[in-house]
Amino acid sequence: MNYLNIALQASDEKTYKLSDFKGQKLIVYFYPKDNTSGCTLEAKDFTDLRHEFEELGYKIIGVSKDSIKSHKNFISKQALNLLLLSDPDTQLIQAFDVWKEKQMYGKSYMGVERSTFILDEEGQIIKEYRNIKAKDHAQNVLDDLKG
Repeated sequence: MNYLNIALQASDEKTYKLSDFKGQKLIVYFYPKDNTSGCTLEAKDFTDLRHEFEELGYKIIGVSKDSIKSHKNFISKQALNLLLLSDPDTQLIQAFDVWKEKQMYGKSYMGVERSTFILDEEGQIIKEYRNIKAKDHAQNVLDDLKG
């Protein structure tokens, strides 16, 4: 399925497809889990830099498997100012090929590979950051976009 047409519920209780944002540049970042250390750091950094991204014409959208209830709690607890999409069936996650086998304590499991995608006004991917570390990631993306 085309990633632009996958409909997901968001933290504002509306349903969105990435195609709804046609005409606007997007930063779509995928993260493993609400309220975990790396994901919290990344979300807070994107929130702190949101106005600078907006000045460059970008809207930030976060995506994880977490429920809307979890997203709302995450936003409230961490004072985030981001739109978070809930993808419990991993439709968008798989469309962007970030559903990967991971290892923890010698056990294999499937999970979200922390990754960010920059989309142009037509919804085409123009830059990918795959399997990144949360620390300084938002600033690195901003620096890249500023050129």
